[in-house]
Amino acid sequence: MAKPENTGVVAPERRKLVSGPLGKGDKWFFRSTSIAANFAFVLVGLILVFLFTSAWPALQSQGLGFVFGSKWSVEDGSKAVMQLGPMLWGSIQIAIIGIALATPMAVAAAYLIVYLLPQRIAKIATAMIDLLAALPSVVIGLWGILVFTPVAVHWATIANQAFGWFPLFAVKDPTAVLSDSPFIAGWIVAVMIVPIITSVTREIFTQLDDALVNGALALGGSRFSVLRRVILPTAAPGILGGILLGMGRAIGETVAILYVLQLDFHINWYQILEPRGGAVASWILARFGEANKTEFQGLMAAGLVLFIVTLLVNILANVIVNRSKAAR
Repeated sequence: MAKPENTGVVAPERRKLVSGPLGKGDKWFFRSTSIAANFAFVLVGLILVFLFTSAWPALQSQGLGFVFGSKWSVEDGSKAVMQLGPMLWGSIQIAIIGIALATPMAVAAAYLIVYLLPQRIAKIATAMIDLLAALPSVVIGLWGILVFTPVAVHWATIANQAFGWFPLFAVKDPTAVLSDSPFIAGWIVAVMIVPIITSVTREIFTQLDDALVNGALALGGSRFSVLRRVILPTAAPGILGGILLGMGRAIGETVAILYVLQLDFHINWYQILEPRGGAVASWILARFGEANKTEFQGLMAAGLVLFIVTLLVNILANVIVNRSKAAR
């Protein structure tokens, strides 16, 4: 094999970067944003530690009965019974009712904004829905008790008269005023979570391939059939994530539910028109001001249970939304 000839040309020396690929400003920006992002995890951890240390005496004395029992009696501090079952089930029940009512409204609003309205009007509609999410809970609660409750009582009466044979809409006393019920609380929660589900659904719809939708319309599909057979099946995982995010908000709602629901430790499994129900956050708010030391520990334990449930629901929602984005 012939050896390469020596031409006498010397390769230039490789130049070194004086400041590196990142300047000082970029490095400090990266460090500060990393610290801020990690601080969120630290804060969640500190909240969990605080709740756990405050709740441990109650959890230790009550055991699993704290979550599954149905009695709350703290008059005798040494023999206090604190069991959260009816309140925990009530929170889940109200969240399910709210989700069932809010999801069709949210999906319809997102479809209207993305596919039907002119761009200028769509921006106004988006701003109005986002403004609804910014309203404080106390404002929505006052609106619920002063304005919406009389209307909802009329709806509940009609539902009981028409479908009272079905256990879901049955009541013990048909002549009673059907207020302060999980049905009304579910409507209030639905109003509060519609902006969350709408926002996520709108984002998912905007990421769909326009050629897919336009192609289905060009083949003769109606708006409704394209929505049912093309858009919803494709966007279903993302919509489910938005629903779970809304459920996380619904489970933790406090003031608005306290205004429109009668808290009762006789568990209400399915009769949503009965004027009794439960909600963990509302129970904490109702009892916190007059709680003794023992009950304070029990309320902290209730907050810990609620925090963990809400955290798990939100983590699951974020995982589903991120996977749906990656799939598209």
